[in-house]
Amino acid sequence: MKTIIEPFRIKTVEPIKMTTPEVRRRLIEAAGYNLFKLPAEDVLIDLLTDSGTSAMSAAQWGALMQGDESYAGARSWYRFERAVKNVFGFEHVIPTHQGRAAERILFGVMVKPGHVVPSNTHFDTTRANIEFAGGRAVDLPSPSAKDPAARLPFKGNMDTAALERLIAEVGPEKIPVIMLTVTNNSGGGQPVSMANIREVAAIAHAHGIPFYIDACRFAENAYFIKLREPGYDAKTPLEIAREMFSYADGATMSAKKDAFANIGGFLTTNDDELAAAERDLLILTEGFPTYGGLAGRDLEAIAVGLEEVLEEDYLHYRTVSTAHVADGLEAAGVPVMLPAGGHAVYLDAKRFLPHVPPLEYPGQALAVELYIEGGIRGVEIGTVMFGKNPHTGEERPAAWELVRLAIPRRVYTQSHMDYVIEATAQLYRRREEIGGMRIVQEPKFLRHFSAEFEWIEG
Repeated sequence: MKTIIEPFRIKTVEPIKMTTPEVRRRLIEAAGYNLFKLPAEDVLIDLLTDSGTSAMSAAQWGALMQGDESYAGARSWYRFERAVKNVFGFEHVIPTHQGRAAERILFGVMVKPGHVVPSNTHFDTTRANIEFAGGRAVDLPSPSAKDPAARLPFKGNMDTAALERLIAEVGPEKIPVIMLTVTNNSGGGQPVSMANIREVAAIAHAHGIPFYIDACRFAENAYFIKLREPGYDAKTPLEIAREMFSYADGATMSAKKDAFANIGGFLTTNDDELAAAERDLLILTEGFPTYGGLAGRDLEAIAVGLEEVLEEDYLHYRTVSTAHVADGLEAAGVPVMLPAGGHAVYLDAKRFLPHVPPLEYPGQALAVELYIEGGIRGVEIGTVMFGKNPHTGEERPAAWELVRLAIPRRVYTQSHMDYVIEATAQLYRRREEIGGMRIVQEPKFLRHFSAEFEWIEG
């Protein structure tokens, strides 16, 4: 059937404020052409991120009412800890207020100036936390990821041959940890195969290097393994997830993604000494080890979310509904990253606007015009986000020029997403009218969050 049925009923609704292109043009200009600076109420379809934007279930709202707000040893902490251990299997669970806090603690303890941290592709906060600690973040995506239009099953994999070369070049003593992001967010939301996870783990352990998984979207990755990798079709997503983490030495997690929570995250490890150092930093910057910057009600919501996200009916709906958008755009001739990932559709700005040079930020220009056209807020993942070295100031084109349309979990219906297809296709028909942009002010780190832009005349 072509109709995608949401495996849930809607019990509460929130009105959307309708606007016109003329109004939106004035609003985005006032925001310095930065979509992060727009008031959310001025956005029709908000696809800026899937982080913390999920609709929580009735069971999660019920769990919130049971939150134990005791400072130390709260009942909610023990429920949260059991839920994390049930999926991830690590001995030490360190709660944080969100995923980037887990990254800051991990890299604050492990990364020193001169260190190198390889990944399939680091996301923005991961890269920034490594660089802030004085390290160098290195992306080693699979060669199959270079062609956005290629329909290959595991384009999120790490290039293991390149990983071996990097270790030989810099020495294992300079690599404090190897990261693998599942799914590969900056690489188009593409999944990582179990075979690649095993191979990266084997290389890391052969050289005595800890291996960590950035697990923000672990459930979606597990479901893609079930669908696409031989030998896993009869396994449950929970069984697959447990095997994924069994090869790792630890993980970071933003519970704002695949735990349906509006806030929260955690850090896990089996290393007693490392966990002690991480808890020391946690107490200094986040909170006591049994709440880590979270209220008891948030711990409860995450515990329920980690169970719900592994339900196969939900994961089937999630992957099929995302593919529906990518397929609809492709049918309209719009260049997109293929095959569809789990959490987002990625417009290929390089092919959408081939006349705009990379250093004139085609991804940003496309994202701005999509907002003007349809009130749709996405985010550039290209040279604005990844093109500038914060230490040297050097700028060069990023590997990809993408606009990510991240779909919040359980928030929008199929008709909302059909509107996204129609508006994007309409914009594509007038693509030659869109020009480049320049930055007029920017911070040193994570410039895409607060930089301001202007159009390049002519």
